[in-house]
Order: sequence, then C-alpha cells, then structure tokens
Amino acid sequence: MSLTYTAPISQDGLASPRRYLAVALLLLAIVVVVLDGAIANVALPSIALSLQAQADSTVWVVSAYQLAVLVAILPCGALGEIYGARRVFLIGVALFTAASAACALAGDLPVLILARFAQGLGAGAIMALAMMNLRQALPQHMLGPIIGINAMIIAISSAAGPGIAGAILSVASWPWLFAVNIPLGLVVLFGGGLLGHVEGARRKLNAKVLLANTAMFILFFSGADRIATAPISGAALIVASLACLFGLLRLERNSDVPLIPTDLLAAPAFRVSVIASVFCFCGQMLGTIALPFYLQHRLHMTPVLAGLYMMAWPAATAVIAPVSGRLANRVKTAWLCSIGGGLMALGLLVAGLTPPDPRGIAFLVGAVIAGLGFGLFQTPNNRILLLSAPKARSGAAGAMQGTARLLGQTLGGISMSIIFATLPLATALNFAVAISGGCAAMASMVSLSRARYEVVGKSGAT
Repeated sequence: MSLTYTAPISQDGLASPRRYLAVALLLLAIVVVVLDGAIANVALPSIALSLQAQADSTVWVVSAYQLAVLVAILPCGALGEIYGARRVFLIGVALFTAASAACALAGDLPVLILARFAQGLGAGAIMALAMMNLRQALPQHMLGPIIGINAMIIAISSAAGPGIAGAILSVASWPWLFAVNIPLGLVVLFGGGLLGHVEGARRKLNAKVLLANTAMFILFFSGADRIATAPISGAALIVASLACLFGLLRLERNSDVPLIPTDLLAAPAFRVSVIASVFCFCGQMLGTIALPFYLQHRLHMTPVLAGLYMMAWPAATAVIAPVSGRLANRVKTAWLCSIGGGLMALGLLVAGLTPPDPRGIAFLVGAVIAGLGFGLFQTPNNRILLLSAPKARSGAAGAMQGTARLLGQTLGGISMSIIFATLPLATALNFAVAISGGCAAMASMVSLSRARYEVVGKSGAT
C-alpha cells in the first residue's frame, strides 16, 4: 500500500516538501531502469554457464528488454495521458519489479528472456512517463535544473552499471543482479502516492494502431539485428517496418492525439529537437562502440583499462549536465545545443583519429570534450522538447523523447554492424569515428536552425 496525498496540483507544481520527495522517487525509478539496462551485458557469460545455454542465445536477454521498451514506450505515453501519468507509471514500476523477481528466479533461458521482455514493458512505462510526472510535480522554472540533474544521474548510472555488476558478481550469482531491483521498486511503489495525480483525458486507443506500432518495432528491430549477417532479409524486414509506419500514420490521420505525435511534430521546436536527438544518439552509439576497439587494438590497453578510460565521457557529461540545465534558463537552447553538438563532434575526432599515443592522453582529452558536448546538448534539447508540448501531451512528448534516443542508438548499432562486416578493422574504426563525428555535427546544425524562432523568457527558451 502506498502513501497517498490528495491535495490538488497547482499551476506551480506540488507543494514543498512533497515535490522534492516526488522528484526523488522519480529519479530513483530512472536509476533502477538505467542500471538494469547497463548491467545485463556483463552478466551474459555467467548466465550462459549457469543455464547451460549457447552464448549467442543469451544475447536475447539484452535484446528482449530493448525490443519491449521500443514496443511499449509510445503506447505507455498515450495511456498516461488517458488514465493519468501517476497510475500508468506505477503500474510500470509494479510490472518491472515483479519481472525482476521472475528474472532472479528463472531456471532456464526461455523463462529469463520472457521475464526480461516483461521488464522492458515496465521500463517503457517508466521512461515514457517520468518526465510527465516531473512536469506535474515542479514549477516550470525548476524544470531546466532538474532535467540537468536527471541527465547527470543517467550518465553516472550508465557509467557505474558495469562496475556495480562486476562487484555483485564477485560475491554473488547472477540472479542477484535482478533481485536488487526488488526493494528499490517497492520503495517507489510505497511512496507512489506522493506523485501528483491529474485525471487523464479519456479517449480510446485503436487496437489496429497498437498492432501496427508493435509490428513496426518488431520488424525494425529484427531487421536491424540481422542486417549485417543477412542483408537481404534484414533490409526486407526494415522495409516492412516502414510499411507498418505508413499504415499507422494513415490509421491516425484524423486523430487529434495520435500515438506517433504528428500534432507535436508539426511544431518546429519539437520536430527539430527530435531530429537532432536522433542524430546525437546515433553518433553517441557509434562512438561508444568504436572507441573501446580503438583503445584495445590501437593503444593495446587491457579491457579493464579501456573501460576506465571510457568513463571519462560519462564523467564529463555528469559534470556539465546540471550546468547546462541552468544555462538553458538564460541562453537560447539552439545555441547551447549547437555548441554541444560541435564539441561532441570535435571530441570524437580528437579521441579516435589523432595519432596513437600509448598513454592515451589525446584520447582522454577528446573523450572529455565529447562528454562535455554531449551533456551540453542533451539537457537543453530534452528541456525544449518537453516544454514545447502542451502539458496535457507531456506523455507523448516524454515517449517521443525516449523513442528518439532508442531509434538513434539502434541506427548507430546498425551502422556499426555494417561497418564491421564490410571493412577491415583498422579502416572500420576510422570510418566509424568519422561517421560518429558527422552525426554529432548534424545534430549541431539541425539545432542551430531553431535559433531564428526561439526566444528566451523568464522561464527559459521556448
């Protein structure tokens, strides 16, 4: 049973100290989801050994989770608008927590994969509606700094995930990686009544729309998974997913609140933020895959040392993210995002294309610059994406923010698979880093196009 507060939400958010308790619960839920996504990769060898499974089959422990998030995130954003952000968010937390228990108790690989899929559905609800709940909890002038803190927490959690997984596996078996989610999830559920509650705008979800959305992401993910090894069938699946997208848009062409928020995408600020986010995360994924290979194959570092060097990026992001949140209240977000994308591009090129240095000094400098640029870009871009949507459409805005991130990362992964499959390693690394920097530069240029119609007010750029 959760703590419940029934006081109404004012236009200025929840009353203090309730607002801070609500924000703490939302950030805790985000930390749990990010950590869960970051620790699973480390556990795959242990899972394969324990469950006597083939190594390639255990990859679905990660893939099932990612696929479920993609399938769930847009519908969960819509459900939050229909039934209330708090209600659907807490259902997601409950599902995630129960699925974590199922993962910890799984006795064979199929059960574990099914439980991970359920975890991903719960995570989709959390990712889609965390921002909508934050927006209900806080006055508008506090959103910039809190979004910065959120970006910092995500960066720290992503960086700490593998280390935490290694620490747990050094003293316990792999089920404990999932069991640790249970008490944290229960804390969020118990305190869930602290979150603001606003009645949703009742409307129906078209079953055909949900089916088309599910088929679109399953086909896209399946095509992306095999594009490098079976390019013809992979490309066919991706084309089929685009056909589902076309069908989905036709089904919703007369809807005022479509699942894919074409109403929000019609606004230049929202549309530009989404496009820039896709480019930025595509570049980020390419960089974070290619750079560890650079460290190990060009600088001949051990995997452990390479991992330590890679932490320079998220560490720099963690430092700059809250600062950029405050700057977004005073400076046009188009300028901040453009500078951030440019710095990220410069840092990637310095880290991956400078002459090899056995001490890795140039790499560290480049990684710090890229991390600073990434943080400077993400916080104001996420902020303007959220604030450019009407409050009643915050669920769709939050879901689209997550979809842009996942789409960019998936495109980066596809690109990296194709590059590795078609080029020698040395050439592939140079090409991947160059493409990564190019994507960051595109995010910079796309963001700059927003400057001509953006104004800075008391509550920030809009």
